[in-house]
Parts: sequence; structure tokens; C-alpha cells
Amino acid sequence: MSKIITVSREFGSGGRELGKRLSDHLGFAYYDREILEELAKEEDTSEWLTQNLPEQNFAAAIPLHFGRSFSVYQATATQQTVKLMIAEQKLLCHLADRGNCVIVGRGAAALLDQWKPFSIFVYADMPSKLARCRERAPESEHLSDREMIRQIKQVDAQRAKRIQWSTGVKWGDRKGYQLCINTSGMSIKTLSAALADYARTVFADGK
Repeated sequence: MSKIITVSREFGSGGRELGKRLSDHLGFAYYDREILEELAKEEDTSEWLTQNLPEQNFAAAIPLHFGRSFSVYQATATQQTVKLMIAEQKLLCHLADRGNCVIVGRGAAALLDQWKPFSIFVYADMPSKLARCRERAPESEHLSDREMIRQIKQVDAQRAKRIQWSTGVKWGDRKGYQLCINTSGMSIKTLSAALADYARTVFADGK
């Protein structure tokens, strides 16, 4: 059975970067919102997947983009359709069958429960999230701390609502994850190396 790691995260906590670096350390394929949505838009049948997905390490070469804009999440929230969500859920199962991978977001921990994934929730205090957002924000984004905090809370509320609706699981509840990581004031690069060792132990003990 494939080794699956799922990463759920608060906005600004560094969870996406942590997931990508973790996949690089472990040599696992990496899938996040952008990759899954693009695949799901085109994916209609399992035949499409067989013809178009490489056998191993799909998306492993995709670079880690640090700059994120709140507008991306707002637009996605309004454009997301039930059809796309169904396609994503179907796609997650196909990807899990194909091999070891790290999946960020999309309620993957609950949707892939039969694969017994190593599920992670990443969070941070607000000062750390503000600092990370400012460091990675595009130059065109000029928000006050108050505006940014409001946006962060809105994005997380959207995530919680989507996960509750699509999986029935309460987003962020520690009972729904095997490991909760507080990244406040921590280096994601350093943390990812330690987490990779932890993951190897988890999978070794699970044999």
C-alpha cells in the first residue's frame, strides 16, 4: 500500500512549504491545491489518468512558490464547483493508488482514510503568520496588520467550512490528526528535515 502523508494547515503557518520540502526529503510525489485543481478540471475517467500521469514522482520537479496572495483564495472560493470537488475526491484516490505522496489540503486525511495516511495539521500564532505572509506577499499586496488578520481568519474559516461540508470532519481538531505542529518562530527548512525522519519512523513502525 502507498505511503500517504496529508498536510492540513492554517493560512500563513508554512504548511504548504513544509509539505513540499517534506516530499523532497522523502522522494515522494507532491500535490497541492493548484496541481489537484488543474488535474481535476481535465480528469473525467481513470483512462485519462492512466494516459497522462507519469508512473512515479509526478510533480516532483515543480518549484516551491513562496509568494501567495489572499485574492487567490477568495477567487477560488467563489469559483469552486461541486463538480470540481467530486473530481478532486476521485482524483485523490487514483493518486493514492499510484504511489507514495504528500498531499496538502483538500481534506485528504478523511477522504483517504482507507490508506491510513500519516495526517499532519500545521498551525502558528498570529504574529508568526503575519510575518510569514508579509515575507511572501506579492509587491502589489498592501494590507495593514488588521486587514491581514481579517483575511487570514476568513481564509481559515473557508477551509473549515469546506472540510466540514465535504468530509464531515472538524478542521483543526487534534483528534483528526496524528501530528499537530506549531511552526511559530521556527525555520520550515530545518523543521522539514526533522519531520522527514519522524515520518520514516512512523512508516517503519506501521509495517
